[in-house]
Amino acid sequence: MNGSGGRRVSANLALSLDGRYHGPGGPGDFGMFLPYVATDVARDQLTRVWEGATTAVLGRVNADGFLGYWPSVADDESADPRDRGYAKWLVGVEKVVLSTTLTSAPWDHARVVNAPAAEVVTTLRAKGEGDILVNSSPSVIKPLLAADLIDRLCLMVVPEIAGGGPRLFEDGLPGTRWSLTHQEAGKLGESALVYDRVR
Repeated sequence: MNGSGGRRVSANLALSLDGRYHGPGGPGDFGMFLPYVATDVARDQLTRVWEGATTAVLGRVNADGFLGYWPSVADDESADPRDRGYAKWLVGVEKVVLSTTLTSAPWDHARVVNAPAAEVVTTLRAKGEGDILVNSSPSVIKPLLAADLIDRLCLMVVPEIAGGGPRLFEDGLPGTRWSLTHQEAGKLGESALVYDRVR
């Protein structure tokens, strides 16, 4: 439950020290994150963010990538149990995919919605139970931040400066206050941070 009533909306994203979610080479420029994604701190953070969530909200690009990769992990008995836990959750959970180009969802337990992120999440928040998780979809997270609809912000900060690429926190966001509710540092210098919106 969030401070303004309804379901809690959580957002999860990895960032460089200079606040970027990919590098200057474009959306596929994730090299700075690769050394850190399989650490204990990163895996524990991923488990922390999906536990309690009953709806996943994704942009279409992330849905394509995630649902093309994670189902095979769910069936892989040699995979890390935390990875398998997330994979099984993602396969079985209600998924809402925001897209202006798809007309139907090619994935199980998924539906496509062509509407602004803030409108979709406001509707989801008003009904049902459990958290709503926006996982690694900056195209969805950014408009939700602008509309002050995020209640929990889960960040993995890696000790690298990208030097270019888009930032999560752009000028013009509403001023908000957050409380640090979890922090953990890994051996490689990565930090898992969880902030809850103070309302």
